[in-house]
Amino acid sequence: MAFQPSGTLLTRLKSIYPTGRSSTLTHNPWYIVSAVAFSASNEPQAVPELFKYVLAEAGEEHEEKLLLARKFRDALFKAGLTSGYPKAINSLVALHEVMAPELRDTKMMRDASTSIEDHSRCGRAFFQETYGDTADSVQTLLDTVYPDMGFFSNTIGYGLTYGFTNVLSPLETSYVLVASLIASDTPRQINWHLDGARRNGATLEEVKAVRQIAIEAASAAGVKWKDGVPEVKES
Repeated sequence: MAFQPSGTLLTRLKSIYPTGRSSTLTHNPWYIVSAVAFSASNEPQAVPELFKYVLAEAGEEHEEKLLLARKFRDALFKAGLTSGYPKAINSLVALHEVMAPELRDTKMMRDASTSIEDHSRCGRAFFQETYGDTADSVQTLLDTVYPDMGFFSNTIGYGLTYGFTNVLSPLETSYVLVASLIASDTPRQINWHLDGARRNGATLEEVKAVRQIAIEAASAAGVKWKDGVPEVKES
């Protein structure tokens, strides 16, 4: 039987994130983390159920609902690089099927005319912000294992994909990466991006909450970890 998140589970996931500076619906990222965790866990049918739950709590303003829809879509899209594009496609299709026409986008959000050189510059800047003093060592690793991976990571990953922040902020993008990597059970990269979320503005309490939301959402969707999930560093 296909997994469907219960209202009790969604209420629990929502309650984990501290609301001190994220009290409004579009600024509490629990649903971004949950949607990505469900998608990365290969349970795409759970995403529209989550969307309907969140939309029911939104106000009557069309712009707020449209922003929520765009955040869902861009989070799933961005997660595709780390969790697999088939999962992202299936989740986006499932979401599209329940989305009202007025909440759908018919044009690309990203500027298709942007040059590769500009994507590369944007990507290098966002990469540096996310990895901080570890950026050079991580870039060297990627370039060493396969130069094409180093180029792709900077230009397509951090430039074209993650570096687009008109819908999801840099911090929300870090949360997308954390959630998809936790659901995919990749400890090396989980450690990288738990640290990256701190560099992109998360408090210790917030990044711990995001880790917990991703674990509980993925666990409910059937994910099991070989050696557990890395903890958030206290320093």
